[in-house]
Amino acid sequence: MTSAATFAIGLPVLVPKLREELDLSLAEIGVLLAAAWIGTTLTLLPWGLAADRFGERVVLTVGLLGSALSLVGAAYAPSYEILLIFLGLVGATGGAVNSASGRAVMHWFAADERGLALGVRQTAIPLGGLIGALSLPPVAAAGGSEAAFLFLATLATLGAVVGAVVLRGREAADGIEASSVARTIGDRKLWRLSTASGLYLYAQVAVIGFGVLFLVDEHGFSEQSAALVFAAGQVLAMAFRIGAGRWSDLLRARVVPLRRIGVAVVAVMVLTAVLARGPVWLLVPALVLAGGLTMAWNGLSFTAAAELAGPVRSGAALGVQQTVLSASGVAAPVLFAACVSRGSWTLAFLVAAFFPLVGWWTLRSLAERR
Repeated sequence: MTSAATFAIGLPVLVPKLREELDLSLAEIGVLLAAAWIGTTLTLLPWGLAADRFGERVVLTVGLLGSALSLVGAAYAPSYEILLIFLGLVGATGGAVNSASGRAVMHWFAADERGLALGVRQTAIPLGGLIGALSLPPVAAAGGSEAAFLFLATLATLGAVVGAVVLRGREAADGIEASSVARTIGDRKLWRLSTASGLYLYAQVAVIGFGVLFLVDEHGFSEQSAALVFAAGQVLAMAFRIGAGRWSDLLRARVVPLRRIGVAVVAVMVLTAVLARGPVWLLVPALVLAGGLTMAWNGLSFTAAAELAGPVRSGAALGVQQTVLSASGVAAPVLFAACVSRGSWTLAFLVAAFFPLVGWWTLRSLAERR
């Protein structure tokens, strides 16, 4: 999961370099960040169903090898349009990891420790972001975006090898009850949870997707120093994800802490908007906190979705949830970039606070499973 997340979360770190090489506008950057999400949106549910049917090992290995090949294509893309296609393919193939790795952990742990376990699994995403923030700027400075994409392809290949070696094979009883697929996909609770999660994601995209560019353009940071602020947020996100998972185990509930984190996300986004033109010594801690909090909720949402469906159809449930998140990921960078272009960074961050507020409200009537 970390090898896939280094691309997914680390790509915004490459935005200043890609803008320089391809002479991109802010709107084109928004489309570029959305490209991988588009590919992921189209394939997450099929990958989840495949994980239920064929097992996690096969799905994860095939998906990551596909990502590695697509990243090699991105490295040598001759134009912006071709780059978008390859980034979409990276997202389409990398979607295999989301359902497969989550389904594996769902099977390995009991309910009273699953929140912590999936919280640990979800730290792979900010860990990937941390690796990307620390490694991609010097790699890109030395060899351009070509070297950066080849580096990411190498990580994806290593991830595929690890998955092939350590994941257990599918048991004979797994994933054969075809009649339950329609019930899982049509579950209203699952769709309510997924919709709220998609609304939460908007704030995450705002901070993680555009934070580096914001510091470079508005406050004169170098790419490396802005990436360090990004990295600090990823470290905080790892701690928050583990803590949130354990908190939910102790509460024997997922939605209650998920809603409380939503309130905290709203507050920190408003704070970021207020400080967008403020002194750096106040803005940087606010951005680090925003980076951590906007990524703190994912493990809870992931766990709740898997538990709604049960072990046999957890792959399908995670496919549905991740598809909704990816659809939000397609729209969020384009809308955020438009808010900045037509308004200001302050307005864009303030609008980003509105979405998790709606997500918090959406979760209010979701029956809590204990």
